[in-house]
Amino acid sequence: MTTGTTRKRVGILVFPDVEVLDFCGPFEVFSVVRLDEERRREEPSPFEVLLVAEAPGPIVATGGLRVIPDCTLDACPSLDVLVVPGGWGTRRELQNERLLDWIRARAAGVEALASVCTGSMLLGKAGLLDGRRATTHWRSLDWMRASFPGVTVEDRLHVVEDGTVITSAGISAGIDMALRVVARYFGEAVGRATARHMEYPFPDDDRRRI
Repeated sequence: MTTGTTRKRVGILVFPDVEVLDFCGPFEVFSVVRLDEERRREEPSPFEVLLVAEAPGPIVATGGLRVIPDCTLDACPSLDVLVVPGGWGTRRELQNERLLDWIRARAAGVEALASVCTGSMLLGKAGLLDGRRATTHWRSLDWMRASFPGVTVEDRLHVVEDGTVITSAGISAGIDMALRVVARYFGEAVGRATARHMEYPFPDDDRRRI
C-alpha cells in the first residue's frame, strides 16, 4: 500500500452487543499512530477513525458500555479501511440484509477489509471470503467451517492476511490485526513504535495464542 500525507480514513462498524475490545482495540491502535514519535503531541495520527452504526443514537456494547457512533451507514463518507468487529451481536446481524449489503458495497471500495473475532462471519455471509483463507474466534472455528465451505479456515494463525482481506482471531487479536494494517501503510518501524507506545508486543509470532 502506498504512503502519503493524506490521512487514511478507517471506519469501524459498531452494533448492539458488539464486543468492546473488538472495536476499541483497533480504535486505540489507529488513533495513537504517529509518523514522528518526537512530535507525538503536536501531530495527529495519519489515520482518521470513525465509528459507524446502522442508525443514529447510542449503541450498547457487550457489558453495557454505551457508545456514540460518529455516523450512520447512510452518512458514512468514503473509507480506506473497513473494520468489522464481532461479539454476540453478530448472531443478530447475520440476518440483517441491509447491513450485509452495506458491508458488501463498501468492501468493493476500500484498500483494506478487516475483521475481528466473529466479525469474519459477517464477511462470510456477505460473500467476501469465498476462495480465501480466514479465521475467527477459536470457539467459532467449526461454525465458520460449517457455514462457509468455500473458505479455508485457519485454526493456528492469530491473523490471516489474504490480499486486501485481513481477518483475526478473537477480541485482543484485533490489536494485532490493526498493527499489521499500520505496518502495511507506513512500514514495520511505525507499527513497532505504535505497539511500543501501547506497551503491547508487536505481532511477530503469528501462532494462535490460547
